[in-house]
Amino acid sequence: MKFRVERDVLSEAVAWVVRGLSSRPPVPVLAGVLLTADPEGTLTFSAYDYEVSATVTVEAEVAEGGQVLVLGRLLADIARNLPTKPVEVSTDGAKVSLTCGSSRFALIQMPVADYPQLPAQAETSGSVPGDAFTQAVNQVSIAADRGDTLPILTGVRVQIDGERITMLATDRYRLAQRELTWSPGSPEADHVCLIPARTLSETAKSLGASAAVELSLGAAGRGDGLVGFEAGRRRTTTRLLDGEYPKVTSIFPSSVDSVAVVDTQSFIEAVRRVALVAERNTPVRLRFTDGQLAIEAGTGDDAQGSEAVEATLEGPEIEIAFNPQFLLDGLGVLGQPYTRLSFTQPSRPAVISGQAELDGDADDSYRYVLMPVRFAG
Repeated sequence: MKFRVERDVLSEAVAWVVRGLSSRPPVPVLAGVLLTADPEGTLTFSAYDYEVSATVTVEAEVAEGGQVLVLGRLLADIARNLPTKPVEVSTDGAKVSLTCGSSRFALIQMPVADYPQLPAQAETSGSVPGDAFTQAVNQVSIAADRGDTLPILTGVRVQIDGERITMLATDRYRLAQRELTWSPGSPEADHVCLIPARTLSETAKSLGASAAVELSLGAAGRGDGLVGFEAGRRRTTTRLLDGEYPKVTSIFPSSVDSVAVVDTQSFIEAVRRVALVAERNTPVRLRFTDGQLAIEAGTGDDAQGSEAVEATLEGPEIEIAFNPQFLLDGLGVLGQPYTRLSFTQPSRPAVISGQAELDGDADDSYRYVLMPVRFAG
């Protein structure tokens, strides 16, 4: 095998495929990146750990086609630090020779025959705009569980019904749901799958800059347990989580007693400041009155902080307390100038959504349900 490629192209491609590789893989060959040079002038980089696969194809001057397997992270480190000159790569016995200017490296070849077969990409099910996909995943994945107690809650439930995608995640203390439209391959598209939240977030970050992200959900009932994402010449698959996601949509309150609207940025900054005195597991208290929201933390002999911001209120005055980080997580991904908070009573979940104008309508495409925290008094 022998090819020549630009240094930035090599560095970017290798960095993308190795981003999910484990530093301590169960099988040594899984630490490798598979390089496939095609005499037609393309170079494909592939990585796979039995859970997630990543493939990217780039242009290259290929003098001799072939395949080699080398340590992924080592290749990424070398490529990132090379001078900005063309890189020449060729096989040399049991080594892979890499030359860039006066820099020369010899990498050990790993056995290609031992490398697992990468999963085949299913037929494209439809596409979604890259920016909308990234925003939706960011908004929902914050609510996914980060522990191992209930593995099914570490996933994002993705439901597709025609032109509508509904993403949902919960860790039992908060629930996030986002609805968005996409362009399905079939108007009768109907899928439900559970995607690991961490993998979905990383995929959205790495592919979201593209104009469109194509989704491959496989044939219903085929049982391959994979979902695929593709943008440009980058393609990734991930294994789905097994199990039945709990029916949590009943958490959304059926009626609302009080509705408050606050400037989102002012709200975030005030909560962040007041929360500085909130020790671990200490809530921030929110007191809504007509025209004002008072934010407080700390009681008695503890450090205390308070701040007031402007707010509008419809309905009875209410005082409620939340975990400050959970509250900031939701506010930080709203993506709207104003925050609408809907309450029933201080002991019941509150619904946070956004709106474009102070007196405008709520944007219910994203809803963040937050469980309150009990507080003294």
